[in-house]
Amino acid sequence: MPEGRDDPALSATEELALARLALDEGDLHHAAGHLAGALARAPTLPEVHETLARLAAASGGGLDLFPINHHTFVGAVVARAHLLAATGRPAEGLELLAAATGYAPGTEWAAVPWVTTPELAERLDPEHTARILMQVCSALPDPVPRIGRAALAPYLTLARNAVTVRPDHGLLLGAASALARRLGEVALAIRWAARGVRAQPSKMGEVWLGYAYRSAGRTRDALAALNRAVALDPDDLAVYADIAGTLADTGRLDEALEWTERALARDPSFDCAVHTAHRLRHLRDGDLAHLVALADFVRDHPDDSHEHGDLAQCCRGRPWLGQLTPAGGPLIDAMRRAVADDDNGMGGAVRLAAAAPPSAVRTVTSTAPGLRIEITGTPEPDPREPRRASAQRLWDYADSVPTPVLPEPSAAAVERIGQVAHPAWPHPPAAYDAAVGLAGLDVADLLGLLVHPPAAPANAVGRLLAAHDPSVWVRGVQVWACLGLLHHRTDEPWDISTRRRVLLDLVWGVEDWITEAALFALVTAAWVDPQVRPDVARVVAERLADAAAVARARPVPIATSLAHLALAAPALDAATAALASELLADRQSHQTLPRPRNPLRRLWHRLTKGAPRRP
Repeated sequence: MPEGRDDPALSATEELALARLALDEGDLHHAAGHLAGALARAPTLPEVHETLARLAAASGGGLDLFPINHHTFVGAVVARAHLLAATGRPAEGLELLAAATGYAPGTEWAAVPWVTTPELAERLDPEHTARILMQVCSALPDPVPRIGRAALAPYLTLARNAVTVRPDHGLLLGAASALARRLGEVALAIRWAARGVRAQPSKMGEVWLGYAYRSAGRTRDALAALNRAVALDPDDLAVYADIAGTLADTGRLDEALEWTERALARDPSFDCAVHTAHRLRHLRDGDLAHLVALADFVRDHPDDSHEHGDLAQCCRGRPWLGQLTPAGGPLIDAMRRAVADDDNGMGGAVRLAAAAPPSAVRTVTSTAPGLRIEITGTPEPDPREPRRASAQRLWDYADSVPTPVLPEPSAAAVERIGQVAHPAWPHPPAAYDAAVGLAGLDVADLLGLLVHPPAAPANAVGRLLAAHDPSVWVRGVQVWACLGLLHHRTDEPWDISTRRRVLLDLVWGVEDWITEAALFALVTAAWVDPQVRPDVARVVAERLADAAAVARARPVPIATSLAHLALAAPALDAATAALASELLADRQSHQTLPRPRNPLRRLWHRLTKGAPRRP
């Protein structure tokens, strides 16, 4: 759908005026194009529908002006739907409206009189109506957020009218129940589904009834209905997964896993059962290996029956599995206070026993320039020096003030990272896939982004981060720049590849946020490629052991994050996992102040895909 207009009502008025002008001049094709634009912006505006009727009268129905192809503009699809209804073909028109709803569920495409009139239900075949309702449901979350329900109310009115006309049609009642459930009408959903099962007993009828009971919190009734569905069709393994999920939601994990095992015994590759089983096994024992095995299954079976959210659900909100970790240390804590007080840190001072990570210093001096940083000592090993001499130097120091050695990135790189970077992702393989947009950038640009991160974008996410924790954006840029390095010259064998060499240099450089970003990129590589897992696990083990050794002599601000990264790494050895857990336990035991509010939770629903759809 075209963008760029700030006021949808105003832009619809403009499109309407141009459509009327073209219609008056007899230019029907231009009139149709502008009417499609007006409908896309204001689909319920009466003047738009009046002008569409004029166009239909002038063109013998108008259908030829709104043909359907693979890339039809949504406004043209909706225009054709209304014209089909006007020419006595409302069933076809409803199909197109349902397609528009699938494209943009929050828009009132169906809020027009011909959809909600009771006469329409009398004219439609009940099975066709049921298919329309199911088509709409397939595009909706369960439940639909309250703010999005008004746009879908006309379909519920259609369902009420249809059920009134055909009160004993099982398929129609079940589909109507599914829609009612999604729109928060749970009691109505139960009533319709129960009536459908009584009228025409069927597996799907019991499934719809089970889902309705589950939405109402009536778990025992839901399980009873789903068990009846299994009895009616023992070969539908999706119902086994549904029962397992329902049992797990009530804490009955052992019973839930029994159902997944029953399904897998019938078909070891059935995607719903595999996804559910791995999620429940991880829920039971917390072993990362279950999630890695699920990621491998997803990679090896790209043609699953439908989209699944089990891996994303397990990774959601977890450090490095679903989001970056907030930076720690007294310097960043002082910056957060300065941001909260909106005083640029004026008059404030932070005393540090050793030099802070250079990215932290650069972020603080740009965000809270009034904050004074005092370094009271130079403990060994010097935090301003790379941990390995072979590592590429990114920073020069004047006393304890870091300055980037590398040139700034190109404008194209800045634009590209602004389109991709964000602080959360569904799971590591999804982060890898999303970073493919950075594949065209060269290494110099990606390294330049690490030490010259651009300002946060002027959108809702950028404003939220600026108001709570500006360091999150900087860390996000660094994470995605390193993920971009993973896509550099992927034809090179891993062991001798440029991407591995550059990332290892960054891992062993100065202790910095860049260290974490580079190590996350390596961990992500291990998630998507089983062949590199032993190498990455070795690097993770060595880097964490080094951080732990240094921490015995001086503070290591990135140690906690490195521990979280280790626990997110596939094929990690038991000793390193124990060391990571020990570092985290030590951190928690020394935590005396409450942790700052984490804005990432508010971002999660914006940045991840919805849950898998229920029928």
